[in-house]
Amino acid sequence: MRIILFGPPGVGKGTQAKLLSEEFSVPHISTGDLLRAAVKNQSTLGKKAQEYMDAGNLVPDDVMIGLIREILSSPKAKRGFILDGFPRTVPQAQALDTMLSGLGLKLDGVISLRVEHEEVIKRLSGRKMCRTCGRIYSTQQLEIIDMPTKCQDCGGELFQREDDDAETVRHRLEVYVKETKPLKDFYRETGRFIQIDGMLEVPFVHKTILDIVYKSRNGKD
Repeated sequence: MRIILFGPPGVGKGTQAKLLSEEFSVPHISTGDLLRAAVKNQSTLGKKAQEYMDAGNLVPDDVMIGLIREILSSPKAKRGFILDGFPRTVPQAQALDTMLSGLGLKLDGVISLRVEHEEVIKRLSGRKMCRTCGRIYSTQQLEIIDMPTKCQDCGGELFQREDDDAETVRHRLEVYVKETKPLKDFYRETGRFIQIDGMLEVPFVHKTILDIVYKSRNGKD
């Protein structure tokens, strides 16, 4: 399995990536996690990335592409991968194509999870996080918990993150749509873009993604 997952905050992309990663024993490659790991390990590219991050600047394409190349060519990704947060620009997408071609690999799908923005705003603005262990509670979970101010795992205080405020979420969604449109157009033009309904129940979304992957592997249209 080799796929790219697109999806705005709150769509459940992380849940789907986790299910796929466990089922196929392939890494879920999140840009944020990748950067943090590289910086922590103080690799050559990690040190370069840290310089930009410490200065409050975006990590440039050549550094990000280098980090992606390292992991995609490693034994960890031998059986496949799920890319999340990369590519973010058309030049990054073009570089990824070149990279995969050089490794003798191809994508099984570029999958976008579609959502209704108002539903996402409702989901995110209603969730809370534990200040101690970081566990996130959805609105539905909070409704059935007897003590919604305390974490069930560690007893820590539950709070709403600043970026989960309704207006902030709405702005994040607007930015996401604007930033991903050129990428979606790029993959549409090359016949690899597939959009699915991310508002369905988790098992249905999971099955839809599996169908896309197997169909691609079988070489069907």
